[in-house]
Amino acid sequence: MEKPPAAPSPYANWRELYQAALLETDRGRLSRRIADAERALVARGRELFFEEAVDPAEQRAIEHALNALHALENCLGLKHTA
Repeated sequence: MEKPPAAPSPYANWRELYQAALLETDRGRLSRRIADAERALVARGRELFFEEAVDPAEQRAIEHALNALHALENCLGLKHTA
């Protein structure tokens, strides 16, 4: 018997949130954008950890995105929020 198709992940939009954080020009909104992206990235990473068919490319992309957001925070002197 086949498994029913999995519901789409609520964190599948991590790329959009990540891009929004990278492209944010309003310093007042930047910390919030970074925090939102980090939460989605970590949650999606956890989902991938428990999936049977893991996409190693997405796992690497998540690691790189988290590292980039941390570097951005450090460069701009922002407090790490996630």
